[in-house]
Amino acid sequence: QVQLIESGGGLVQAGASLRLSCADSGRTFSRNTLAWFRQAPGKEREFVAQISWSGGFKDYAASVKGRFTISRDNAKNKVYLQMNSLKPEDTAVYYCAASRAILTRREHEYDYWGQGNQVTVPS
Repeated sequence: QVQLIESGGGLVQAGASLRLSCADSGRTFSRNTLAWFRQAPGKEREFVAQISWSGGFKDYAASVKGRFTISRDNAKNKVYLQMNSLKPEDTAVYYCAASRAILTRREHEYDYWGQGNQVTVPS
């Protein structure tokens, strides 16, 4: 059973950095594609970034490419999202997710989800 537990959100000023973490208490991370999604107020949830099970492939939404970095540590069963140069439009609830599919941006192909973690960047 995969159980995803997120941490690291908060309120920061524009231009600042935050790192989100997501731990898998079920210890099955190593065989899953891992991703981060986010949902802003009044908007649908959207893809942010994904990483392959080996960590060798990473994929980013255009809106965060060059500012956000996804990484994983399979030995610790954790995935991270380093967010730099944060903007007000990054304000959202961020979710980590795990999929048995080999790399996908499709939300419905993610089988396990964290509880969500609020990131707020005031304008």
